Amino acid sequence: MDGTVDGFRYGWVTPVAAYVMACLGGALGLRCIVRSLLDEESWRPGWLALGAASIGCGIWTMHFIAMIGFQVEEARIGYDAGLTLLSLLVAVVVVGIGVFIVGYRGAGVAALCLAGTVTGLGVAAMHYLGMAAMHLDGSIRYDPFTVALSVLIAVVAATAALWAAVSIRGFVTSLGASLVMGVAVSGMHYTGMAAVSVHVHGVSPSWVGDAPTSLLLPMLIGPVIFLLLAAVVVMFDPLLVLGEGDWNRTARAGRAAVPEEDRTTGRPVPRRSWSDR
Repeated sequence: MDGTVDGFRYGWVTPVAAYVMACLGGALGLRCIVRSLLDEESWRPGWLALGAASIGCGIWTMHFIAMIGFQVEEARIGYDAGLTLLSLLVAVVVVGIGVFIVGYRGAGVAALCLAGTVTGLGVAAMHYLGMAAMHLDGSIRYDPFTVALSVLIAVVAATAALWAAVSIRGFVTSLGASLVMGVAVSGMHYTGMAAVSVHVHGVSPSWVGDAPTSLLLPMLIGPVIFLLLAAVVVMFDPLLVLGEGDWNRTARAGRAAVPEEDRTTGRPVPRRSWSDR
């Protein structure tokens, strides 16, 4: 028989919490990518990796926080720990591929389309791999059209996010972009969930295991802590909270403060004033 699917078991608590985590991951990722692009002396691979991990953890955390509110009234739900962790790895790695493409090749049309497509397909793969980790006494079916729509939303959202990462410099504008990114990622998730229908085998499930929250909540602790630590890194790096104009002035001032050295002796060369010239 068809099961009664409810994606909002706890009302708006899980959707709002999921949206906040998606926005947090997006905001941290965007600022880290901007940091790698605007400061030529920064360690670009490290900042890009931190940005990719932040976005990937944000998306994965958003998905499984939202799944805490998912239930089928006639069946008990559980999750396979291995597939759940694999979906996190997929999210971080595939987002990383897209981030490194735009980080080194820029926002050209070809690079952006390639990076956005790869990243969007990765986000969709993470979502449906996470769904494959779900166990219940029944079978899960998907509406093909709605699934295709969710994948399209993922690709468009990923492309827009990567474009914002390499095109938007200011702190306020990056924050606004992360809010839009959170809407897009959450929209992709709930569009994918709208494709779900469940055929249960019986009212009393034969699968027996722990409640979803007993597995998901402990697994969410690690990515959430990582995002908080990444937020600390961002907050304590002054370049990451400056606008483009302030950033450029700070960079120029920093270079001007470093004395020139004599190539022969290695000693600082005294700066001449305009009156000496």
